[in-house]
Amino acid sequence: MARPSSIELPGGERIQILYEDRSVLAIDKPPGWMLAPNSWHNTSRNLHNALMEGLRRGDFWARSRQLKFLRYVHRLDAETSGILLLVRSPGALRPLSDLFETRKMEKVYLAVVHGVPQQKEWSCDLKLAPVEGTPGKMKPDRKGKEAVTHFQLLESGGDTSLVEVRPLTGRTHQIRVHFAAAGHPVLGDSLYSAAHEPVDSLALRAVRLGYVDPFTRRQVRIQAPTEEFLRRFGFAAVKSRKS
Repeated sequence: MARPSSIELPGGERIQILYEDRSVLAIDKPPGWMLAPNSWHNTSRNLHNALMEGLRRGDFWARSRQLKFLRYVHRLDAETSGILLLVRSPGALRPLSDLFETRKMEKVYLAVVHGVPQQKEWSCDLKLAPVEGTPGKMKPDRKGKEAVTHFQLLESGGDTSLVEVRPLTGRTHQIRVHFAAAGHPVLGDSLYSAAHEPVDSLALRAVRLGYVDPFTRRQVRIQAPTEEFLRRFGFAAVKSRKS
């Protein structure tokens, strides 16, 4: 019997598997799932815990792949959808994590933001630090940690714009804070936008990862579907720059 192309979570929700090889499994993370630390162990929307339950039960998606281990090597915000890379063995954890930490992992997102940026391409290097007294919220701070994001305007539609985003660093809420600082917060971002909007999800999606496999040395490119995301926010196609 063929291995299933999706993961069925305990509540019946299915998560598409976008790519797999001997070292990694890449999934299309839906919005609303946390990659939570241990202090959030009891939340019902802890994606890591849900995946571990599947492994422990021997669900077919895991059993058919002889999976005994699965661990994320980077994080997406709870409300961000798209590519999440998981490693299939403890030995792959450090080499794949190093790709993110040394900026050898190409990361591409799509975002729909308020307003129309004046520039077609721009970068933001505002350093970021936690907001005191507000756990989980970040702010620009000259004494904070380095954060660098590149932006390219793809399309504008009335009072919103579709932007391709390439973060070089991986700070908490980096993309969202940099957009807000530019005066163009992401649609649906209740944390960094003052706008009250009838949007039921954050308009931010991780759509591409690219890297050289540290074991085989071959180029890997992982792509997430974009059609549903674009339709939801009123855009039809992506005209991305070449990598």
